Amino acid sequence: MNLAWMAWTWPTAAFFLTILAMLAGMTAWEVVSPGGNPRVGVLRIETTRGDRFFISLLGSAFICLGWLGLVGPNLWWALALCIVYALAVFRWV
Repeated sequence: MNLAWMAWTWPTAAFFLTILAMLAGMTAWEVVSPGGNPRVGVLRIETTRGDRFFISLLGSAFICLGWLGLVGPNLWWALALCIVYALAVFRWV
């Protein structure tokens, strides 16, 4: 099977390995401290840790896409913005 069209580069592999590591970390967190007590934050919906993780990943994808479209391919500042966004989601959502 020819998978050359997928453009698997080291940054692409690092991206997917990082998401895999975050999922493994969330799984370990759930095993150590089950439940995660759902709470209502600024969105006024009940969210769990997994919900907040999904919201932070989805929002980070939009931040990076917007950064690519408006600023360009240097994503280091976008990564910093994504980390701040994820911390805010886990704190207040």
